[in-house]
Amino acid sequence: MNVKATIDRIDVRRFRFWFQLFAFAFLVYGGWLAVDLGNSLPTFACGYNRKGTAGVCYLLPLQHQLAQPWSQLFSKEGLAVLGGFALFLLWFLVLNKAWCGFICPLGTLQDWITGLRKRFGLRYSSYSDEQFAKLTWIKYGLLLVVIFVPLLIGGHFLTHDWGTAYCQLCPARMIIPLFNGDFSQWKIDFSSTGRMVLTALGMFIAGLFLAGSFLKKRFFCFFCPMSAFHYIFAKLSLFKLKKEGSKCTVCGDCYRVCDLQIKPIADDVISQDILKDDCILCMKCVAACPEQGALRVDILGKTVFESTKDGFAKRMGMEDKQ
Repeated sequence: MNVKATIDRIDVRRFRFWFQLFAFAFLVYGGWLAVDLGNSLPTFACGYNRKGTAGVCYLLPLQHQLAQPWSQLFSKEGLAVLGGFALFLLWFLVLNKAWCGFICPLGTLQDWITGLRKRFGLRYSSYSDEQFAKLTWIKYGLLLVVIFVPLLIGGHFLTHDWGTAYCQLCPARMIIPLFNGDFSQWKIDFSSTGRMVLTALGMFIAGLFLAGSFLKKRFFCFFCPMSAFHYIFAKLSLFKLKKEGSKCTVCGDCYRVCDLQIKPIADDVISQDILKDDCILCMKCVAACPEQGALRVDILGKTVFESTKDGFAKRMGMEDKQ
């Protein structure tokens, strides 16, 4: 059996579990080993994790940079913003939204919480199509917070008390440092009205994240501004999720395993580039598809993993029954 055939038969769930575990440990504790991947990572490697983090989520430095006075931001000094963005883009283009499905510490935590719910035998909730259509826009609203609140600070329309507004709301600021025994973020800052509002909302959202993730698969990913930011540049990535509609029987297996309830993955038999804005590129849909070559993952135009009858049979434990 050749390498490609072996990959197509791989147990994606098991591979992803171990990859996520490694990535989580690396990003949350790598700083203690002096690992530093910089401050432009396209994933929630939280800068509030202090010494533990092996790199910093790009949204934190981006907000700091955009909050410069406009006279600096829109001058030669503002070129540093473009440099940070270019590095973010280079990181992102390698893996596309697989940063969400395989590397993001918050995403991994949600999958672990889902595993805990399953152990208790509790059912999870799902959204109706109407709810899904409405909720998917929230992440774009939060992305506007990431970009425009700092710009308003730089233009002196808001005070610096509203600085890094999104990070104050993000559950990563509250939760990730806990894995290094740091509880310092779990407090309301009463030093100003802006900080009080943001930190109080941050505590509420962190609690909502924990409760919601127990009831809904990948609960926070529906609202994640990093996911929205990713999708803007997804078509430029080297890493693609493709579909051959002529091979699809619209059986719905891919939709049933999708943690983000993306219906077009099953229903759309026209689009070849099937990656949607809520997709986390976990590749569970490819693994669940029983049709030869209907779904595949390409890197630089070369197929590295695709749906096959043999792979489906192996994952479903059907080999001995054929």
